[in-house]
Amino acid sequence: MSVDFKTFVKLAPAVSAARLPVLLRGRHGVGKSQVVYQLAANMGLPVVERRASQMTEGDLVGLPSIDGNRTTFNPPDWFKEACEEPVCLFLDEVDRATLEVRQGIFELTDSRKLNGHHLHQDTVVFAAINGGEHGEQYQVNEMDPAELDRWSVWDIEPTVEDWLAWGKENVDSLVWDFVNQNRSHLEHKGAIEPNKRYPSRRSWKRLNDVLVGADLMKEASPSMFQLAQSFVGFEAAVALNDYAQNYERVVTVDQLLNGERVEALAAFSLNEHCAMVEKFDSEALAIAPMSDEHLGNLSAYFITLPSEAAMKLWTVISTAGCQANVIKFHKGRDGAVGAFLSKILGG
Repeated sequence: MSVDFKTFVKLAPAVSAARLPVLLRGRHGVGKSQVVYQLAANMGLPVVERRASQMTEGDLVGLPSIDGNRTTFNPPDWFKEACEEPVCLFLDEVDRATLEVRQGIFELTDSRKLNGHHLHQDTVVFAAINGGEHGEQYQVNEMDPAELDRWSVWDIEPTVEDWLAWGKENVDSLVWDFVNQNRSHLEHKGAIEPNKRYPSRRSWKRLNDVLVGADLMKEASPSMFQLAQSFVGFEAAVALNDYAQNYERVVTVDQLLNGERVEALAAFSLNEHCAMVEKFDSEALAIAPMSDEHLGNLSAYFITLPSEAAMKLWTVISTAGCQANVIKFHKGRDGAVGAFLSKILGG
């Protein structure tokens, strides 16, 4: 069973507190590494990261030295650090490592030591792989039951909301709004065609950084399209470029409910109003009780709508199943909503 980031961040610290190793499995680019760094920051620990796929056996267990008739292994600097002070030891791409390296990791996860060198008592261990249910899409080595038995294994399947919550502080509003309103383009979850470029959470962040750095986020352009295609693939690039062409006229549901972009809403055509109502419906915002402020702003918008769009919005609210919203909305604007609705129905 897969878990989202919110659940993982809540429960994984309990495993680390018991000084047991944690393994994240999931598709590429979903943010596995990032959530490990987030957890480490929450625990106040620096991250010591190593890619197991690039290690030789010596990189892991260290190199031998001879003292008289005794041979000892000198730990590599990164492991020595994890032994001498508390850190978050993060081993990435474990399922791409050689068998010899994985056997060394076996000892580390089983007894928290390598060749007699013990981890610091407060060091925590995390790892990440692309295997599990998505393993057939990747050139990785299957981990056998004995290996997996040493880990607390978490199959990560983050939600769109996970990315949107993170993205509010980390990507430009154009990219954030585009993903919020075109959620199928955030990442590819179907069958993979060889050598075809697909979008991922990571590639959207990288594209965002390039567009911001090159000052190309202001409007659609051939340069935006070409760069987008190189990071997120053709289909997502086309959709982003089309969205950017009309971005000045785009109003999000959050902006509507917060009373923002009022002038832009006033300039909408009937089709744009109907599209706005569809966004409100698709995000299922009328299911749970809404705040008085949001209902007030929604009511103010409602009484300005053409009859067709107004009826669509009323249908969404009245059939969503939250009676409190229906009652408050109908009484909104000192009865103006009810009067407007009666006028439409009477007309």
